[in-house]
Formats: sequence, structure tokens, C-alpha cells
Amino acid sequence: MNPCRCGHLSDPAQACGRAPKCGADYQTRISGPLLDHIDIHVDVAAVSAADLALPPPSEDSAVVAARVARARDIQRARYETSTATVRTNAEAEGELLDSVAKPDAGGQQLLTDAAERMKLTARGYSRVLRVARTIADLSGADGVGRAHIAEALSFRRLVHAG
Repeated sequence: MNPCRCGHLSDPAQACGRAPKCGADYQTRISGPLLDHIDIHVDVAAVSAADLALPPPSEDSAVVAARVARARDIQRARYETSTATVRTNAEAEGELLDSVAKPDAGGQQLLTDAAERMKLTARGYSRVLRVARTIADLSGADGVGRAHIAEALSFRRLVHAG
């Protein structure tokens, strides 16, 4: 979704002429409950011609794909003994999610504090846990730590007022 109607709210080369009201008005068209259903929000800047001339990233697609496949295998193995028909962290709910995504003490404190500050709903809280569990799987960690919770929280968009 664009940051405002013209799409140039945060573009220094083509500034939005109606900022910041344009962006605020445009963003309020999406309801908080709808935003709450989205697990990961990532702002992506426009790619310039100079960016296209840069060398490729240090980690190519095949390496990333292999890491994702390993994480999926970890999840499949984790849930194969479950009585529910769960295959991935995205499908885990309730007590099952609580047991597989329980953060360490530092992570729990961060999540509790953030839930209050960010006014996370129960759905938002669960979604942070699911994303954190997946981040931990991608990094090969056995448990969910503070760093995994912090990264998962960084993908949450603050719900606007209105």
C-alpha cells in the first residue's frame, strides 16, 4: 500500500505536496482491525538506477530458499505429533502456540511491555509470537529469545487513531 494517495509521502526526490495530512488521511482509510490481520509490515523504498548498478546481495536466493526449507522442516517435525492438523507456526493457536513460542524471560518482558505501549490486541500478540517463533526457526534457535521478539515487533505497524 502506498504511504499516501500520490505515493510520494516519504520520497525525498518527489515530495508529496499535501504532506503530512495527505498521508494521515490516506492511512486512516484502512481500519485497525484489518491491519491487525497483517503479520508483517515492511516499508520498501523506491529503487533508483544507481541501486540497480550495485553488486548483488551477499546472500543469494538459493541460500535464502535453503534456510526457509530448513525452517519449514523444523516446523513440520515440531507439529507432526500434534493432535491438531498444524503444519506451520502460522497455523498454531492457543495452548499449542503458547507452548512452542514461549519466549525466554527477557523476551516475555519485552513482549509484555510492547503489548501495552503498542496497544496490541490479543490477535496482534499471538501474531507477534508466531512471527518470533518463525524468526527463531530461520536462525536455527531452539527457543524464542528477546532478539526474536524484538525483530517480530519491528514488523508490526502501529494502529492509527481514527
